[in-house]
Amino acid sequence: MKFLGLDVGEKRIGVAKADSGVKIAVPHGMVPVDGREFDNILRLVKLHDIDVIVLGMPRNLKGEFTRQSDYVKDFAKTLNKRLLEDKPNGRTVKLYFQDESLTSVEAKNNLKLRKNGFDKKSGDVDSEAATLILQDFLENLERRVAEKRAAASPATPAALPKPLKKPGDDLKPQPPAPAAPAEPPKPQFRPHGETNLRKWLFIRILIIVLIVGVIAFFSLRAAYNYLISPAAKKDACASVFDSDETDPCRVSEIIIEDGATVSIIADTLKSSGLIRSTLGFRLYNQLNHTSGDLKAGTYKLTGTMSVEEIVKKLIDGTGEPIVFRFTALPGETLRDIKKRLLAVGYSEEEVEAAFAKEYSHPVLADKPADASLEGYLFGETYEFYLTDSVETIIIRMLDELYSVVEKNQLRQKFNNMGLTLHEGIILASIVQKEAGTLSKDDQKLVASVFLNRLNAGWTLGSDVTVKYALDQIDPDRTTYTDNSSALEIDSCYNTRKHAGLPCGPISNPSALVLISTANPADSSYLYFLTGDDGVMYYSNTESEHQSNIYAHCQTLCNVSL
Repeated sequence: MKFLGLDVGEKRIGVAKADSGVKIAVPHGMVPVDGREFDNILRLVKLHDIDVIVLGMPRNLKGEFTRQSDYVKDFAKTLNKRLLEDKPNGRTVKLYFQDESLTSVEAKNNLKLRKNGFDKKSGDVDSEAATLILQDFLENLERRVAEKRAAASPATPAALPKPLKKPGDDLKPQPPAPAAPAEPPKPQFRPHGETNLRKWLFIRILIIVLIVGVIAFFSLRAAYNYLISPAAKKDACASVFDSDETDPCRVSEIIIEDGATVSIIADTLKSSGLIRSTLGFRLYNQLNHTSGDLKAGTYKLTGTMSVEEIVKKLIDGTGEPIVFRFTALPGETLRDIKKRLLAVGYSEEEVEAAFAKEYSHPVLADKPADASLEGYLFGETYEFYLTDSVETIIIRMLDELYSVVEKNQLRQKFNNMGLTLHEGIILASIVQKEAGTLSKDDQKLVASVFLNRLNAGWTLGSDVTVKYALDQIDPDRTTYTDNSSALEIDSCYNTRKHAGLPCGPISNPSALVLISTANPADSSYLYFLTGDDGVMYYSNTESEHQSNIYAHCQTLCNVSL
């Protein structure tokens, strides 16, 4: 049985996991509370084949429920609803609460003991707190099972205490002493020869049973040793192996997936000719208690290895991991994402071929046929198998964007603003570059400024679109060496010269920026700038804007594009 522990917070959710066979909870990172937390939790449930989810229930020092307790209860109701709707892995996942008290304090202390400090933003404390919650649940569960078993066994009646004597008891008539037990009957006489005959007959049967047992033991031991011996002898393997995939002499690449049982692993090894018998492999692991220690991964094995050697390699986990993480950050471009794919091991040919391919996906319905995937590859951390293609990665990123679009009704909201989804993504990509690191309120105000300028027929006047054009045409700035020449670049992305939206997105916007752009602030502002102090300043007229530049933007407003 697989367990997932959650320490639910309003910004981050700590995650831990455990297996009933091991009964030790281990940290498993954190999930940010950003509108996709339930999707991410369901993905973890599917990936790790989770049966039970344990949520920490906070209480105050008096043991009373708090406002955070109500928050966790509401969270659990929504999570349970999603689990019932999605039915991950085709079955019902159970939810339990585990009382927590000062787990965050204990988690911080644990982390301080293990390393010098910790990064609060990384979720170390949240993940450690989730580990403590899940470990408490597992220990309580084991204790309750033991108590139930003890209650099921018949109780031994306690010995009754002897009554105390009272004065005068010695003078009372005493009950008669119990009669002496009758003398046991004397054994009947049997002839001496009959007794010896039965004794020797018993001894002979015992000797025969022992001999048969010893023969059976050594026969079974010999059979067991044969079953776990190498499928091929080293001296029998030629230097050139047979091309047959079941040839035990060849080096076979075996993938053991996460959550694979001993029986599945045994079948995989047998089908590749690496072991003599699935029974021998299962017996070895059962007798040596190693069934729960076999690790997932990609292993290179040969049939000249014994079951003991194969199991040792699977326990050591010396194979390559079968799953890797791939991260694309909000605000990145296709060029950035391609570099990340090359860094994880994909070839340039694979990457370019995948990006040149035409994709039929609902989120691309409004994208012009000649437009690239810029802006559509949603920034997130993903998990993929080593065997997954670049096309699989691209489709997964499109799926994530589509999930955000559908969940927040972005297509309809952009249509109400007179924009297609493609145009909404273009606008959101500009807001991402201008205000992606600022607050949600600033993002909504920046979106309103651009919409006000569009409705007035003005140019957007966004320098970040000019910078994107320069990165495409002159990334090293060998031609456009100063801002004056850069602002005159002849490009459909130059919103200083051309009115309306640029010809495509300039980055991949985050979920928060997409939602803020689809729900802009109600303002009349036509200008904004980011001051040297990191604060956004808004204005309605050119003169007010120039005053803001003079007062707040002496450095940033002069940075080279």
